[in-house]
Amino acid sequence: MSQFRLKMNLQLFSGEKTEQATPKKKADARKKGQVAKSNDLPGSFVLLAIFLTLMMLGDYFKQHILMLFGNLFEDWLLMDLTAGNVMTLFNDVTWELLLILMPIFAVAMVIGLVGNIVQFGFLLTGEPLQMKLSKLNPLNGFKQIFSARTLVEFLKSVLKLLIIGILVYSVIAKEWERILMLASLPIQQIFTFTAGLALNLGIQTGAVLAVLAFADYMYQRYEHAKSLRMSKQDIKDEYKKSEGDPLIKGKIRERQRRMAMQRMMQEVPKADVIITNPTHFAIALKYDASKMEAPTIIAKGMDHVALKIREVAREHDIIMMENKPLARALYERAEIGDAIPPDLFQAVAEILAHVYKLKGRVKSS
Repeated sequence: MSQFRLKMNLQLFSGEKTEQATPKKKADARKKGQVAKSNDLPGSFVLLAIFLTLMMLGDYFKQHILMLFGNLFEDWLLMDLTAGNVMTLFNDVTWELLLILMPIFAVAMVIGLVGNIVQFGFLLTGEPLQMKLSKLNPLNGFKQIFSARTLVEFLKSVLKLLIIGILVYSVIAKEWERILMLASLPIQQIFTFTAGLALNLGIQTGAVLAVLAFADYMYQRYEHAKSLRMSKQDIKDEYKKSEGDPLIKGKIRERQRRMAMQRMMQEVPKADVIITNPTHFAIALKYDASKMEAPTIIAKGMDHVALKIREVAREHDIIMMENKPLARALYERAEIGDAIPPDLFQAVAEILAHVYKLKGRVKSS
């Protein structure tokens, strides 16, 4: 047991970051743009989505490509070069290119946004764009170049190139004999074969990159969680900042209690009677028929506080009546400023009547 405590104390004072990040630490990091993300994931999804789009909209792209080159070779090469014809030619070519590229751009934009939102949700912050002199420090630059993270990124790039190279070689090797025969085939068959081969290769490459990017994303999540780890002292400091220092809060509460005690003691001289237990409880009651519907508790206390109430009552000649059950019931069932419970009206009324009778005797004497 002593060895365990010694180990815990060593971890606490060494500042070793062994604890998971608190929600506040994660929220602060997110506001700064520090989130777990893989830059490869949106790119791989975009590549895969574009080739799937080309495959699904193959007839659409074929039609507009044939229109573009058909008009070029059949009409535009034979047209007279005038200012009006050149502008018409430019507008037609631009429009056909837009029709060809718009689906690709739309898919790339949508998939790129979705690829980032899936990783870390919607996040809009300008913190990473702020100018910081620390980013210009050459020592930090050298540390980043020769860091373990840079080595991991380099190995990832080599692995991707190796896998893609093997994939391209295997796909081309299967079709090598047909590739050698392309020179003897018509243009349309060459175009069809080349497009099919490119689509097949693009889809397979995109799928492989998507799998590698997902693995990279899981690694980035691990690294991000590791970078946000906190020591036990960090957690204590964060708690103090968010909740306040327990010592200071304790002093504030103690001061509030003293002030409340002083205000309560200032009300004791206004009481009509003090009901005691006789030493454990003291309840100060006041009743003004013109302002109150029932007697009201203006002070109460137990043990030390009860003793102070009795001392103030003696100093101001307030009558004290001993009634153990009534004192305990009033202490437990009503707070300062509350009227007494209805079922205690009779008992309190008898005491007040006796008190008024005693006061009347004193006045008459």
